[in-house]
Amino acid sequence: MDDYCGVAWFAQASGGTVVNGLDGAFGRVETDSRSAGPHALFVALKGERTDGHDYAAQAAASKAAAILVSQSFWDYRGRLDPAFAHVPVIAVPDTLPALQAAARAWRMQFPSLLRVGVTGSSGKTTLKEMIASVVARTRSVIRNPGNLNSDIGLAASIFLIRKTHEAAVFEMGINKPGEMDMLATMYEPDVAVINNIGSAHIGLLGGSRDAIAQQKKRIASQFNGTQTLLVPEDDDYAEFLVRDIAGSVQLFGPRSVALFEGARSLGILGWEIRYDGQLFTLSLPGAHNLKNALAAMKLAQVLDLPTSAVCDGLASVKALPGRSQVIEGSITVVNDCYNANEQSTLAAMEFCDQATVSGRRIYVLGSMKELGAEGPGAHARVGASAAHSGAALLMFYGLEAKDAYEAALAAGAKALCSYYERYEELEAALVKNVKPGDLVLLKASRSMALERVLKHIVPEAQSGGGCHAS
Repeated sequence: MDDYCGVAWFAQASGGTVVNGLDGAFGRVETDSRSAGPHALFVALKGERTDGHDYAAQAAASKAAAILVSQSFWDYRGRLDPAFAHVPVIAVPDTLPALQAAARAWRMQFPSLLRVGVTGSSGKTTLKEMIASVVARTRSVIRNPGNLNSDIGLAASIFLIRKTHEAAVFEMGINKPGEMDMLATMYEPDVAVINNIGSAHIGLLGGSRDAIAQQKKRIASQFNGTQTLLVPEDDDYAEFLVRDIAGSVQLFGPRSVALFEGARSLGILGWEIRYDGQLFTLSLPGAHNLKNALAAMKLAQVLDLPTSAVCDGLASVKALPGRSQVIEGSITVVNDCYNANEQSTLAAMEFCDQATVSGRRIYVLGSMKELGAEGPGAHARVGASAAHSGAALLMFYGLEAKDAYEAALAAGAKALCSYYERYEELEAALVKNVKPGDLVLLKASRSMALERVLKHIVPEAQSGGGCHAS
């Protein structure tokens, strides 16, 4: 516990006060009282629906190492509550900015740590895992758990850094203007990677891909000339992204990664890749995953990592639940329902169109959320593309997805189309129609929780498929 964060140090770094005079240390940050316990700092955050302060006493009862609350909560409620008599309590004006300020200060305790930041509209978590696996062949690496990449998640992840770590690979996700500036200030990546500019969260990020590109580019906002930005060679916004960067800019892609010698698709089994004279298998299928692998290769070259780190690192990466995850059984499922936007949905259908199957292709396409005014048009374009896909059955689910369903019909879909507003109706129809040998694509935003159907169509794989995160 020598490199755990001290309560007194955190209070000073966050601009707060230890209001009950107790001291201690913590090793991780939790914002859910159900996860708070020994060695955890519980941070009470006020959200749109719930207020974490209402659960601070519960966290204290769970023997959390410390509690972070607002000064107003402490003054009017907390100081009178006996639940806080035996746990250090830090009071600050506002808990989220305080957490972020302390996270930046904690990160600065490790000046020799190599910091890699990953952002993009889709595929960030998979790319983070690829890069971390490659870098871990030569350095001790810390990475965000899961997709803890937001203004809260990144801050919490930073407190997992220890003296033994030589590199950090952290995903940096945003859903509002200005958020990337805060993340970049908190983390200050030495190498930043933008893997694509799509339409994810377009309704919250300014309403256009131009606005998204501007916000994503801010990952380099703290560059001072010594850092490196990696940008995809074939992205529509590549020319914009490489301009006016205070540091080195490197492109990645099949033409820009010097030691990449080609790849052969293995269908749902992934890719056979030749790199610097070595042959290895990447078990993640789809063109988007090959592109992510090329980003990891380029970063390895920037860091002067050996060929073995690239080949062994990428060969060991496995699909994450809900992200291009292929579940094989009597029915093959492409479980890609962790998140969705127009570009990722079109890519998923294209991949499934090219997959070899003995039965039919069934595409279950749910609503794509947080697209704002772009939503109806994006769903309509997805529906029109689905109409000309290789699917024998198209099943659309969710209120927003009705636009896709109607567009598929209008485009003269060759597949049998159906629309479901209620999940129970979708589930019953899918279970009734699916047959051994079929391939089923599950694609939707995670709030649609399409993973619920897995236990009904591939019960032998139900232990490994969840993709919904609350």
